[in-house]
Amino acid sequence: METRFQGVFPALITPLTKYERLNAPALEKLLAYEMAQGADGFYIGGATGEGLLLDLPERKRLCEKSVEYIGDRGVKIVHIADMNFRDTVALAKHAEACGADAISSIAPIYFKYDEDEIFNYYKAIAESVKLPLIIYYTAAAGVTISHELFARLFSIDNITGVKWTSSNYYEMIRLRERFPRANIFNGPDEMLVCGLAAGADGGIGSTYNVMYPLIRRIYDCFRAGDTAGALASQQQADKIIAVMLRYSVIPVCKLILEELGIEVGAPSFPMEVYEDEKREQIHRELIDAGFVF
Repeated sequence: METRFQGVFPALITPLTKYERLNAPALEKLLAYEMAQGADGFYIGGATGEGLLLDLPERKRLCEKSVEYIGDRGVKIVHIADMNFRDTVALAKHAEACGADAISSIAPIYFKYDEDEIFNYYKAIAESVKLPLIIYYTAAAGVTISHELFARLFSIDNITGVKWTSSNYYEMIRLRERFPRANIFNGPDEMLVCGLAAGADGGIGSTYNVMYPLIRRIYDCFRAGDTAGALASQQQADKIIAVMLRYSVIPVCKLILEELGIEVGAPSFPMEVYEDEKREQIHRELIDAGFVF
């Protein structure tokens, strides 16, 4: 367990055409926008990127185009989980061949798997490539990974860390204490300051796509020892995030990016596509919360 990434990484939005195919020119425009804001790296094809909703060829194109465009200008973590395990391994090998810096995967979902089965799942992925593998731990998957299972997983050389998308910071503190070399990323955008205080190396988040400078300020203030400044910036961000959570984060992020001139398109069906009246309502609420278009 040697690779340690740090910083603030947007969980990249995936620009789509009306046929739910990758819009490659819009992807380049989005990546250029995020890198100009100072993004340290990107989490590609995850939940925010609608990865599980895209077919295999589109996920491979997303990986290829993103990794190629980012180059050595940022860390490239590619989410590779699929309901079909053969496709998961194919995506892992493809990410490695493309030049990704790491891969990441949620635990196997829907069916109730025991700890041995979850261990074997991650072990098989890790053995299929030489890249660092970051566990995507999210309460939304309905899978609990115990400290004992984390210990078994972190004993595998290239399983290097976890994207911690859970509000249980007591468990994150325990995880950091027990595994000081683990690469921990905070997941919940509305609690980045909590994750940093609990020992996270950085954050990966959806809303970073549309308000990176504000999120960056949380991170930079905390790292500089200005906890009051970090908390104030978090409180400012959370007013905006509260609006997004009242609706739906991915569609609202896409709405904002469209208004900023980046043609990311609509979210995958059946996520809501906002009509004009609702778009105007969300726009007003975002401005009232302090968002600047």
